[in-house]
Amino acid sequence: MKIAIIAPPFICVPPRQYGGTELFIANLAEGLKRNNVEVVVYTNGESTVNVDRRWFYERAQWPIQGEIYDNLKDINHTAWSVADAARDCDLIHLNNLPGLAHSRFVRQPFVYTVHHPQQAGLSEFYESFPQVQYITISHFQRRRERMPRIRTIHHGIDGSAYRLQPKKQGYLAFLGRIAPIKGTHIAIAVAKRVGIPLKIAGEIQPIYRPYYDSEIRPQVDGRFIEYVGEVGLAGKNELLGNALALLFPIEWDEPFGLVLIEAMACGTPILAFGAGSVSEIVQHGVSGYICKDADDMASKATSLALPATTVRAWFEAHFTLDRMVEQYMEAYAQVLAGGDRKAIEPGQGETAAPFDSNRAIA
Repeated sequence: MKIAIIAPPFICVPPRQYGGTELFIANLAEGLKRNNVEVVVYTNGESTVNVDRRWFYERAQWPIQGEIYDNLKDINHTAWSVADAARDCDLIHLNNLPGLAHSRFVRQPFVYTVHHPQQAGLSEFYESFPQVQYITISHFQRRRERMPRIRTIHHGIDGSAYRLQPKKQGYLAFLGRIAPIKGTHIAIAVAKRVGIPLKIAGEIQPIYRPYYDSEIRPQVDGRFIEYVGEVGLAGKNELLGNALALLFPIEWDEPFGLVLIEAMACGTPILAFGAGSVSEIVQHGVSGYICKDADDMASKATSLALPATTVRAWFEAHFTLDRMVEQYMEAYAQVLAGGDRKAIEPGQGETAAPFDSNRAIA
């Protein structure tokens, strides 16, 4: 089988730094290739994922410039990608919204991975495409959706890319977007309460610059509270592997915190609030602790006694790339076994404009 995986056009696959969806796509595509599945990734021309790559925009389109402007770029990229994939691929795997509307006009079956929390308007949109196989990334996410064809596949990562580090240094880590819903300010408060230094890494998006300037930067002194900027894979290994624990004090329903399994792959336990999918990922008392509030998190930070090998073993039992790839291959096979769908013919519904499959836009 030949699988087309369509990524958003904004960030490279894999990402140089920020980009959970793009990291997932890179891991899945290369994992499928290792299992002798032919894969095409539709992305931007700066991507380096080691499979067949096709693109509409030669340059990554990040940072986004505004909702309307970037929605149009996403539509442009995805419409071209679906039309091109329909020429020679057996199945189209979407990771962004615009492709669903185009699924009516091609015969290939579609898989769609839902990367975001439940939103009423989006759920209603999804339900208008009942022929699509939807995949949620957590059971928490799945329970809130009503699409007729839906299953859960947890994320997985390549454990060989993350070093198990049994010997820890005397600091806590925070890795993620610098944003109120990620709880960066809470992580700082916990570190100060227990007297353990905190290293913060993550992207400061323009929309959250005022939050960083008012709530975070005044507390960063470069010694006790340190902001190290964005980090790639090597930086993640250094930051997470040497930390006593990863703080994950989220204030939203996280669909799946990829950083949680990255930390566990390094043998670093998690201290997290139990919102969203956290309880599916963190085994309380084995790979970390699920905390009721900041006081509870501070208390757990002073009494960590989880061996790095035990934390790593939990990761290896549940969140490897091999497991994720196997489950996606099963999903693809089941969808393909359902047979070809009939595309909407002109006059039965809206029809797509013609595309030049060889066109690339700078």
